[in-house]
Amino acid sequence: MKKLVYKFFYFFVKLFYPKTEFVGTENLPDGPCIVASNHCQMHGPIANMLYYPRPKRIWCIGEMMHMKEVPDYAFRDFWSLKPDSVKWFFRILSYIIAPFAECIFQSADTIGVYHDKRIARTFKDSVNALKEGRDVVIFVESHEPHNNIVYEFQKGFVDVARLYHKDTGREIPFVPMYVCPAFKKIYIGKPVVYDSTCPAHGERVRICEYLMDEVTAMGRSLPRHTVVPFENVAKDQYPENI
Repeated sequence: MKKLVYKFFYFFVKLFYPKTEFVGTENLPDGPCIVASNHCQMHGPIANMLYYPRPKRIWCIGEMMHMKEVPDYAFRDFWSLKPDSVKWFFRILSYIIAPFAECIFQSADTIGVYHDKRIARTFKDSVNALKEGRDVVIFVESHEPHNNIVYEFQKGFVDVARLYHKDTGREIPFVPMYVCPAFKKIYIGKPVVYDSTCPAHGERVRICEYLMDEVTAMGRSLPRHTVVPFENVAKDQYPENI
């Protein structure tokens, strides 16, 4: 039943969601990689689920994969900044979407992300996906603003590279990605390779700073456009890239 719901959702969304072009695919390495992207609210996950050009697994917040956890997470993370006059509607909506969210996210090419002891499963599933030759796509922004293009990147995801090296003896590249709904395009930048001989904390900082700088540079290099921010704020608060 869950697979059937997911297939219907996939068909329906692909029917109406704009075709998205990937630019810079020549920057993707020959082997698997970890792709780090701005979230762009719903656009990043949807566009990558529909049109990412290679086999992949996409990190998905674990609460969206369990019906009992969906309402509180969805309301808090998606709609808490809505005006008070309409918050009641979005609270009801958070319960309506719960069974559908569980079906969709458990059936899609996703990896559940948790902030408790289940995080070990997130990292294990990510390493296994890379070993299978799949890219792991992660929307890594936090709630702290960085500039007009991206919010601060969370650093913990970088540790997947250390576990991957421990398991395989190979270093994994991280690839920056900029999602741009204004042009119906997703831009892929040049990778940076993890160095397992360096201290873990230093690599987290180095990798994240490189990725944020590259995503920012891609966004600012494009013609003037509206940037869809990580936070679900009113559209009149959306920044421009320049």
